[in-house]
Amino acid sequence: MTDSTIPNASLTNNIKRALKANFLPGVFLQVFALMIALSYFFWPASQSVFAFFAELKAENGATYAVVSTALFGGVIPFIYLFVTGKITFMPLKQFVFYILVWAVTGWIINELYLFQSYLFGDGQNWQTIVKKTVFDQFVFSMLFTCPLLTLLYLWKDQKFSWSNTKQLLGELVKVQIPTTWLTNWLIWIPAVSIIYLMPPNLQIPLFNLVLCFFVLIFAILQKDPVN
Repeated sequence: MTDSTIPNASLTNNIKRALKANFLPGVFLQVFALMIALSYFFWPASQSVFAFFAELKAENGATYAVVSTALFGGVIPFIYLFVTGKITFMPLKQFVFYILVWAVTGWIINELYLFQSYLFGDGQNWQTIVKKTVFDQFVFSMLFTCPLLTLLYLWKDQKFSWSNTKQLLGELVKVQIPTTWLTNWLIWIPAVSIIYLMPPNLQIPLFNLVLCFFVLIFAILQKDPVN
């Protein structure tokens, strides 16, 4: 085996492992998102709940996105991981890391949704949903959030050491980021399509619920933290 074939083999193995680990969380996530969307459109009794969150989002805008995403993507998953013993080093730093990363991510996602509303409008027809999903997954996520979050989590897993992280940048580019792209598309393309079915002020609340549900399910199914 030549040196040039080693990264390909590593990438193939990493993708197989990631797909195996993500299959069940992906199915649960998509069913969960679909159930919420169906309840919005077909269960009148749920309208008061949806109206509450839509009004909360309308009143607080980006602040709601920052706080809620930090809670659902950061605080709740961290508490679960800590209580179950999956946080094995620097718990305080990891807690701050989870809050800051997901708070900033919440602001970024909120701006993405606003930008897409400007670009494509807020129609709920399939053409608009396809445009938003394609831009979300194959432009924004592929070029920005997937590489950024993969880098940040690698840094976290190296106990916040940039010197150790820099030594793994080759693996990051050749293996981890391509794996993240594939698993992100598999899991989130159906989910964001459902999110874009919802009115603008309910997209961030649904994103938060799906995000939290996925992170918790994924953590439950993993014996060890994923690097």
